[in-house]
Amino acid sequence: ENLNRVKSSLDEAGFKNRHTLYYAMKANRFAPLLTYLKLSGLCGIDACSPNEVEHAVSCGFEPSEISFTATSLSQDDFDMLARYKGLFMDCDSITAIHNWGKRQSGGEIGIRINPSLGLGRSDNDMLQYSGERTTKFGIYIEQFEDALKVAKSYGLKVTKIHFHSGCGYLDSELAQLKSIIERSKVFLALAKDVKRINIGGGLGVPLLPTDKHLNLKKWASLVYELFGDLDIHLEVEPGAYIANDAGLLLLTKTFLEKKQDTLFLGVNAGFNIAPEPAYYALPFQPIPFHYNSERLHPVTVVGNINEALDVWYKDAYLPDMTHHDGLVLINAGAYSSSMASNHCMRGQYKEFLLM
Repeated sequence: ENLNRVKSSLDEAGFKNRHTLYYAMKANRFAPLLTYLKLSGLCGIDACSPNEVEHAVSCGFEPSEISFTATSLSQDDFDMLARYKGLFMDCDSITAIHNWGKRQSGGEIGIRINPSLGLGRSDNDMLQYSGERTTKFGIYIEQFEDALKVAKSYGLKVTKIHFHSGCGYLDSELAQLKSIIERSKVFLALAKDVKRINIGGGLGVPLLPTDKHLNLKKWASLVYELFGDLDIHLEVEPGAYIANDAGLLLLTKTFLEKKQDTLFLGVNAGFNIAPEPAYYALPFQPIPFHYNSERLHPVTVVGNINEALDVWYKDAYLPDMTHHDGLVLINAGAYSSSMASNHCMRGQYKEFLLM
């Protein structure tokens, strides 16, 4: 439904038969999910490591259905990627252009640019890939003409521009997205053979009761307003938007106890199972299994890892949990299992695809 929602919004805005969706599989690489997405025919794959490419192919995707963008690739990485005929490479640095050109001269590539502008949910700089602070991602305008010359020296034609500036944006950040797209046109003016533009992902979903859904019609219309008059094919690579609200994390209560003036509710999993609250300060709304309009009280939900940052949600308003068995954490479909670790040897979980 999420994929269809994005596709329909782009079709209605004017990009019908002029866009491709790539699912950013780093959001959730569960094999049954990837196979299901392949069978749907709605998307290709955005991959960011050689092992992701191998995994996507094992789930049924052809290399030609994979758009690859990564950073800090080793020589072994390039050797492995060069074996996949039809894989499209977006180079993240001038060094990457050299390394790919030595292996795949005479073909087509994309260049990932850095527009020096970023965006993210609530201006969270931990979610921004570009901005005032210089980052490792992409090629800046100061080096862009050098990048084009290096590509030409290997007979590589630059036919795609790619940028991804941040994650989790909602309507309030659309003005920032407009500025980023306008900045990308400076790069487009220098690259004469571009046929495709990839605007990355980053589309957000509501994480708090006060959040509203991203207005996809407004988003798609904005993109069309800035790119619609150009003879280019649009690419979008959402991951979290596709998987986030499609996944739930089910947790069992371990204790309920007041310590000083704070009521703690413990559960049988910690931040290592779903790191977003600890890594990115993103809220994970806890919901009781059963709720019958009971009076709500502030409860701090914590996990089973011996680290101070193992707090799922501070002052979550929940009913009296004395007779409740556990909680559901909503919006757990993306960047949870795919980022999970075995910290404190507490990495056990089971994952299911329900149809």
